[in-house]
This record gives sequence, structure tokens and C-alpha cells, in this order.
Amino acid sequence: MKIKHNIISLTVTALFMLSCGKKEATAEKEEVKTEKVETGHEEEPQTIASLTEDQMKSVGISLGPVEMKELTSTIKANGILRVPNNNKATITSLYGGVIKTITVQVGSIVKKGQVIATIANPEFIQLQEDYLTTNSRITYAEQEYRRQKELFDNDAGAKKNLQSSDAELRTLRTRRASLLKQLQMMGISPGKVNNSNMRSGLVITAPISGTVSSISAQIGSYVDVSSPVAEIIDNNSIHLDLQVFEKDLPKMKVGQIVHFKLTNNPETEYDAMVYSVGSSFENESKTVSVHGTVTGNKAGLIDGMNITGIVSLDKNTTPAVPNEAVVEADGKYYVFIKTDKKPEEHEEEEPAAEKKEEGPKHEEKTINFEKIEVIKGTSDMGYTAITPVKGIPADARIVVKGAFFVNAKLSNSGGHEH
Repeated sequence: MKIKHNIISLTVTALFMLSCGKKEATAEKEEVKTEKVETGHEEEPQTIASLTEDQMKSVGISLGPVEMKELTSTIKANGILRVPNNNKATITSLYGGVIKTITVQVGSIVKKGQVIATIANPEFIQLQEDYLTTNSRITYAEQEYRRQKELFDNDAGAKKNLQSSDAELRTLRTRRASLLKQLQMMGISPGKVNNSNMRSGLVITAPISGTVSSISAQIGSYVDVSSPVAEIIDNNSIHLDLQVFEKDLPKMKVGQIVHFKLTNNPETEYDAMVYSVGSSFENESKTVSVHGTVTGNKAGLIDGMNITGIVSLDKNTTPAVPNEAVVEADGKYYVFIKTDKKPEEHEEEEPAAEKKEEGPKHEEKTINFEKIEVIKGTSDMGYTAITPVKGIPADARIVVKGAFFVNAKLSNSGGHEH
């Protein structure tokens, strides 16, 4: 009996030790598996995105090559539209008077010499009277001079009388010349002045062609030499003043093309050409004025409008892609290229019974895209210059449209495809 009892005890002890060994082995396997899973999460983020053909069609993704484009580097600057002072005019009257008529309105387009207003003043009649009177006195003075000269030549008259008549004639002729100029400045033809058609009113004309920007006078008001009647501005000679910072000044040259837009109407683009680069700083802004002549369309441009300009510099041939092909993430820029690389798979082990129950699956064809970091360069004419951080194959197919959706697909999958 004792021997039998010992055999049973040994058997139980052996079974207990075998059971503990299996549990330890199972625990080690679970620990190794856990370490593998944790190690997998510490790997670098996935850079391969997979999309099906249906997904690509639904969001309009299209592919294309990296092209060599002649892009123009640019400088962006703010500025304002100006009209030179010699193309602005303040209309005044050379003589004081009361406004009788005003023939234009604000916004009216006028030509040089066109009548703007008329004024009246009794002094205008007095000036014409003096002119006619002086002409009559000159006629008498010429006759008196000839008579005195004849007497003097025949020793019948005194030389003093001849000299006096000569001085009188010269004084009257000077007076007539002065009155003649005044009448011409008033717009009155001296040859048409007579006793029956003296004018009491004068016309005020436009000194330049342009658009009436303001009218200061009104009918019945008195104006003099210092009183403005209206203002005219010629917007056809408008130019832009760009404020360029000191660091960009060496890049500016006469003849460069400027594309600019109005701050209040950014949809329309205008063109200008640099004709002068300033040589002094503007106040405390540490900027220099660069002047450009507006070319082509000038419709809607008014003196004083704020603008944003893009100055075109030298052209360079460089690898470029459409603007939409470049996406930004975490302060860096990327493009997506078609690749044969596969995304890393992380599949969980399933019970054998479940695997047996699953039938064959139909896998839809997918296309893989690799996320490549690039350095973004000049943008022009819808293209952006790029410099890959690592090489891109010469025959690579780039996502030129819909790159945003590819990046979103990669982000939403958390960097892994399940």
C-alpha cells in the first residue's frame, strides 16, 4: 500500500510541473506578441496611400509628369495708384466775377479748351472801353506827330513839341498792347471789339483734357483768381507707386513687368511696366517707391486706389507641377507619386475556426501613391517649381489633380492600411 501511495504522489507532482511549464511558455509567447505589437506602433508613419480606381474617379484624381517650365520669380509689394501733377488741373478765373452758367457735371469728360462756366462783371466792359478809347487816341497822336515833324523839318516848329508828340504816341501804343493782351486772356478777340458788341461776360475753359472730378462753384457765387471753380484729372496717364523693401531693391530694374490687382476688386488683373526706381526711403517705412506706367486696360482705375502688385523678375527653367499637386502638412510641402511599393500590413491573428468559416474574398484593384517631401519654389501661370528632398524618378507619375484627397486618405487611415 505504501508503494502504491508513493507512485500516485509522484504522478500528481509530474502533472503539476508539466502544467506550470505550459503556462509559462504561453505567457512568454503572449509577452513576445505584445512586444511585437508595441514595437510596430513605434515605427515611422506610413507614407504609402492606397486608392481604388473607383475612389480615384469619384474625386477626380489625375496623374501627370513633372514638367520643365520657364517660371518667373516674383516680388510681392503693396502700393497706390497716382496721377502725375501735370495731368491734374484746378480751373480758376483770371478775373473776378459772378458765375452765370456751369456747363459740366462731376464725371463729365471734357476736352482742352472746352467751356466749363461763364462769369459776368461790369469791369469787363470798362476794359473794352479803354481799348477802344486808346485806339482812338493813337489815331489822333499819329496825326499830331506827323504835323509836328513836318513843322520841325521846315524850321517852323520847336523840337520840344516834336519830342512831346512822339512820347505821347509811344505811351498810347504801349497801353494798347497791354489792353490787347488782357482781352485775349479773357477770351475776347480785340479785332471784334466795337461800340455795338461789348461783352459783359467771360468764359472759363478747361486747361487740359480729362474727367471733371469736382466742382466748387455754383451759379450766383462770386469767384476770383484764388477761388477754384472745378478740378479736372486725366486718368489716362495714371501710374502706380509700389513700396518695395530694402532687401528687394537690388532686384528691381527699369522695364520689369508688374501684374497688379485692386484691393477692392481682386478679380481683375492689370499690367504695368517699371519706368523709375526711387533713390530714397519713404518716411520711416524703410521702403523705396518704384514707379510703373499702367499699360493696356485702364478701365476702373482711379487716382488714390490701393493695389497689390507682383513684380516679375528673371525667368528660369525648372521642374514644376500644377499648383494643385502640392499639399502642405505640418509646415512642409509634399507631392504624391505612383509607386509599386506596398503599404505595411498589420493584421491581427484570428481563431482558426473563424478563418475556416470565411469564404474567398474578391479584392478590388488598388493603386498606391508615395508621399514625397519637396521644397516649394516660384509659382507662376498655375505652376509651382519644386525641388525634391530625395530624388524623384524621371518617368514618375505625379498626382497633378486631387492630391489633397490622397493626403486626406493617408491621414484618415492613421498611416496604416487595415
